[in-house]
Amino acid sequence: MNQRELFLKHVAQTSANPLALEIVKAEGCNLWDKDGNLYIDLISGISVCNVGHRNPQVISAIKDQLDRYLHLMVYGELVESPQVLYAQKLASLLPDSLNCVYYTNSGAEATEAAMKLAKRVTGRTNMVAFHESYHGSTQGALSVMGSEYWRNAYRPLLPGITHINHNDIEGLSCIDDQTACVIAEPIQAERGVLTPSVKWMHALRQRCNETGTLLVLDEIQTGFGRTGTLFSFEQFGIVPDMLLLGKAIGGGMPLGALVSSRDNLMHFTEGPILGHITTFGGHPVSCAAGNAALHYLIDEKLMDGVPSKSTLFESLLKHPRILSFNASGLLISIEFESFELNKKIIDYCIQRGVFTDWFLFASQCMRIAPPLIISEEQIKIACAIILEGCSTVN
Repeated sequence: MNQRELFLKHVAQTSANPLALEIVKAEGCNLWDKDGNLYIDLISGISVCNVGHRNPQVISAIKDQLDRYLHLMVYGELVESPQVLYAQKLASLLPDSLNCVYYTNSGAEATEAAMKLAKRVTGRTNMVAFHESYHGSTQGALSVMGSEYWRNAYRPLLPGITHINHNDIEGLSCIDDQTACVIAEPIQAERGVLTPSVKWMHALRQRCNETGTLLVLDEIQTGFGRTGTLFSFEQFGIVPDMLLLGKAIGGGMPLGALVSSRDNLMHFTEGPILGHITTFGGHPVSCAAGNAALHYLIDEKLMDGVPSKSTLFESLLKHPRILSFNASGLLISIEFESFELNKKIIDYCIQRGVFTDWFLFASQCMRIAPPLIISEEQIKIACAIILEGCSTVN
C-alpha cells in the first residue's frame, strides 16, 4: 500500500474527502509534495505558522532545547526555563492585569481552562457566548461553540450557556449577575472574518464590568500579529479579564495558553489542589519554539508589513464572482455565491499551486491567512491564480 492508502486506512478521518496532499517539505511560505510540486501556502496551518514554515530562529531554538531536555514532569511542578522565559516575554507585552500564564496543549484546552476558572473566580455557573463563534471541539468548548450543526450530535452539553448575536448591543442585556463569563472572539474568524464595531466592544466590556462578569477574549486565531497588532483586542481599546491563545503561540509546535491575572489563576492551586492540571501543557520544546517565534515577529517588525499586504490582496482580488472581501490584516475572506463554487475554485487553486481552504461558518468564503512573511511577489502570483480560477471553473 502507498502512503495515501495507509493514511486513509490507519489515520482517523475528519471528512469524507480529505485533501490528502502528501507534503514532504515546507519552508517559508512554500510547501512541496512528493512529486516536487510547489504550493504557495495561503493558510499557514490555519494561522499557525505566522513567521513561516521552519523559521530558522525557531528551528535553532528547538534544536537547542532538544540538547537540554524534553518532558520532565507534569506542568507547573518544576522550574523549566523555556516556560518561564516565554511567560515573562508574553507578560511584558500585555497589559499589567494579564501577567500570569497557564500553558495548555491547544487553544481548545485554553477554552476549557477559562471556563473552569471563571466558575471558581465568580462562584457562578452561567456563561454567554455568540452565534457562529468557534472556540474548539472538546466538550466544554463545543458547548460555547455558536453552531447547532456541530453541537447537536454531541448533546447533552454543558447547561447554563446562552448564545447571542455578535455585534448586537441589545443582546448584551442577557449578561447579568448570574453570568460567570462571556467568551467572545474579537473578530469572528470562522464566520468569514467579521469585525465588530468599537462601540459594541466597549459596550461588551462595560456590561461585564457592571455585572461582575469576566470577559474572556479568544485570540487563538487572531493573535501574534495576524491582524496587524500583536493581539486584535488592542485595536478596540479594551482589556479582557482572560485571554485565550493557541495556534501561532507555538511557532509551529503544539501549544496553547490561558492568560489572566495571578490572583485569578491562583484559584487553581487549592480547593482542590491541582484544580487544573495537564501532563504536556507548556512542553519545553514548544515553549522554546514559541518564544523564538515571538522574538522574530517583533525583531523583524513583521506586523508593520501586514496592512500593506492586506491592501495588496484587496486591490488585486477584483472579479465579478467575488461578492465581498472581508479582512483584518492578513486574516482575509473572499465570498462567492455558494460553497460549491468556492470549492471548485479552491480545488483549481490547489491544482495550480496555491494552497487555500474555506471557513467553518462561511463555507462560501475562501480563507486567505498566509504566513506574515509572504512577499508581494507571492501575493501577486497567488491572486492571479485565484482570479484565473474565478474565470475558468463552471
